[in-house]
Amino acid sequence: MNPFSSGTRLRDMIRAIRSCKTAAEERAVVRKECAAIRAAISENDQDYSHRNLAKLMFIHMLGYPTHFGQMECLKLIASPGFPEKRIGYLGLMLLLDERQEVLMLVTNSIKQDLNHTNQYIAGLALCALGNICSAEMARDLAPEVERLLQFRDPNIRKKAALCSIRIIKKVPDLAENFVNPAAALLKEKHHGVLLTGVQLCTDLCKVSKEALEYFRKKCTDGLVKVLKDVVNSPYAPEYDVSGIADPFLHIRLLRLLCVLGQGAADASDTMNDILAQVATKTESNKNAGNAILYECVATIMSIEDNGGLRVLAVNILGKFLSSRDNNIRYVALNMLMKAIALDSQAVQRHRTTLLECVKDSDASIRKRALDLVYLLVNESNVKSLTKELIDYLEVCESEFKGDLTAKICPIVEKFSPEKIWYIDQMLKVLSVAGNYVKDEVWHALIVVITNASNLHGYTVRSLYRAVQTAGEQETLVRVAVWCIGEYGEMLVNNAGMLDGEDPITVTESEAVDVVEIAISRHLDLPTRAMCLIALLKLSSRFSSCSQRISNIVLHYKGSLVLELQQRAIEFNSIIEKHHNIRSVLVERMPALDEATYSSRRAGSVPAAVSTSQGAPLNLPNGVAKHTSSPLVDLLDLTSDDVTAPSSSGGDFLQDLLGVDPSLDLSQPGTNQTQKSSNDVLLDLLSIGTPPAQSSSSMPDLLSPSQDNKNSLDVLDTLTSPSAPSAQASSPVGSSMMDLLDGFGASSSVPVVENNGPTLPSIVAFESSSLRVTFNFSKQPENPQTALIEAQFINRSPDIYSNFTFQAAVPKFLQLHLDPASSDTLSASGNGSITQKLRVTNSLHGKKSLVMRIRISYKMNDKDILEEGQINNFPRDL
Repeated sequence: MNPFSSGTRLRDMIRAIRSCKTAAEERAVVRKECAAIRAAISENDQDYSHRNLAKLMFIHMLGYPTHFGQMECLKLIASPGFPEKRIGYLGLMLLLDERQEVLMLVTNSIKQDLNHTNQYIAGLALCALGNICSAEMARDLAPEVERLLQFRDPNIRKKAALCSIRIIKKVPDLAENFVNPAAALLKEKHHGVLLTGVQLCTDLCKVSKEALEYFRKKCTDGLVKVLKDVVNSPYAPEYDVSGIADPFLHIRLLRLLCVLGQGAADASDTMNDILAQVATKTESNKNAGNAILYECVATIMSIEDNGGLRVLAVNILGKFLSSRDNNIRYVALNMLMKAIALDSQAVQRHRTTLLECVKDSDASIRKRALDLVYLLVNESNVKSLTKELIDYLEVCESEFKGDLTAKICPIVEKFSPEKIWYIDQMLKVLSVAGNYVKDEVWHALIVVITNASNLHGYTVRSLYRAVQTAGEQETLVRVAVWCIGEYGEMLVNNAGMLDGEDPITVTESEAVDVVEIAISRHLDLPTRAMCLIALLKLSSRFSSCSQRISNIVLHYKGSLVLELQQRAIEFNSIIEKHHNIRSVLVERMPALDEATYSSRRAGSVPAAVSTSQGAPLNLPNGVAKHTSSPLVDLLDLTSDDVTAPSSSGGDFLQDLLGVDPSLDLSQPGTNQTQKSSNDVLLDLLSIGTPPAQSSSSMPDLLSPSQDNKNSLDVLDTLTSPSAPSAQASSPVGSSMMDLLDGFGASSSVPVVENNGPTLPSIVAFESSSLRVTFNFSKQPENPQTALIEAQFINRSPDIYSNFTFQAAVPKFLQLHLDPASSDTLSASGNGSITQKLRVTNSLHGKKSLVMRIRISYKMNDKDILEEGQINNFPRDL
């Protein structure tokens, strides 16, 4: 016989496929077999159709396409014989799913088979329907399935119950039709039918509130009785599993009771006794018994409150924690995570066992136990638990130290009874696993240290000892370097000694050694930058080491890292040339606002609290605002809302007011506040960069492209005795004074209108093609109100159409816009558009005007949008 004819037996085809040496040979065999099957289908060969379909199912399981055999499934299902139907239904479930349109063609055949007198054929139809039933088929065949729930044969009732679950999940509206038949199944004696009936009732409760209420009222007592009979039933070989009668039915009944007891006090009271009986009588030395106990605990934790039962449930979980089986311990930890929210005191009794689980060799158990211990910590046990965790941190594997430190640090910070204990514990963590500590943790530690003035000496001495033995921990080194820079004289002089503290002998040279070793050993940029700052501060406090510190700093003037190079040049200049201001520049940091910093970390306020002078504050709208800048209160966006009148309705006011961090606001003429430098010297002097118009008249002190001599010359100018006269006579000095006093006005032609005071006009916005000029006037009797005439000029060769100007101001300002003179702007400066604005400043004399503008127009049928922020209004507005 041809091995690839339609008459080939299934086993021969399987043998041919398995004998293939390569994937190419296998594909060739499958191709030939599929070709033979197609030929048989086209010839309508009925003798071997069932065999061909069996071969197609095997080919399908190998991953090859078999869609051409789908219609053969339907033909075999329509056949009268049971063997053909069995292969047809098997192919239907394997080759098709509910998304296939061809499935609708088989609905009528399944309906006929559901009504067939042969129970085995009806069983085939129920099995297929339960696997691939679609919503349309469910609506069409639900009556037949409902009828079969009361069929005489238990196997048919069981399959009908499983099929009903599929139907109600596909069409929840049909749930009410199955409530009464499902309730009748709960009285069955046959365990198979009872098991499927309980599962059907559980799913009905999940999809229908009416079904849930019905089963609570009508079936709770019956279910409790059934469970009691199963628990107390004598030995039955048919259902026995490891000495326990039908654990599967146990678990299904407990799950249904769990659903019925949630939020129902009466139902919960009814099942309390049987739950206690299951919890106490079930043996825990077999896996089947443990499964029942776990489900019993889950039910107890879900139903309404019963303190005694919950303590019993937690004790069962405690026994699980002592098991040798990792799976049992893991599920116990998962359940305890839920139990702690209900009865934390009961879980506290197993604290010692949980700490042992933290040290388990299994990584998943360690992590879950650590999460649980973290939830158990409170003010009364924080010291003992923290000690245990830190002791384990010293010996645990390196891959677990990150998770452990992430839990220990919040525990210490949240529940510390006193600051000295907090500092001691954090130093232990930094000494053992400092490289795994996140930045915000040591930032918070420094904030606490600055606020503990009586512990400054103790802290710096403790850090000095720690860094001698754990100098490889970079986070510890950062905190130590920072504290030595701030409180180095206390380290040398043993100042601020506490009762019982051992004195330590440290010379000025040894203190500088710590910083020098740190800057040479650690290559991380933030660490090196902190070391340079610490050296600058120590140069003022340790006069004997000033030259040595200057040599260390001088070494980094040639650094390839621009940040270090710039710091080294500036710091060296301060050390060598500016002795008269150095002590003021390197004064000790003031105490940082601990409460505000903590609330920011918790996410309760949007603004970011600065931990150093000149650091930016992140405002809610995304604008960077600087603590040392003279512009600090200009926008006042932290307290005032913003109103935004618009000449076109302003449907996008939030977009207009919100400053997108990704938005480019550096267009010429917009006069935005420039980003201030992180340089320490400039931060201390509160010097910001000037507005855009005057940027060319003052050198950028921090720009890498500027010659460093410029910055030093400016510093010399500021610190020399003749500084005032120099500033008055030079453009640089004038720009400096403008920056310190506020925004200087642009040089433009003054305008006088309505007998008001003379005010300079400004260029409010300027791009490559568009220029916006503001002309101002005021009424003498109303100094709070300013009249602005905006003039728009188009310098491009293209005409702008649909021209629209919009503006927004903070809450303390009121803005009124009159209609524009036109909505078409001529090209090449031939003509202009004017628009009048009236601004009332309720805080006149206290706060300056600020405005955000948006200009939209069409150019060559292309929509253009330009935005800007105006900060250079005259101070008198």
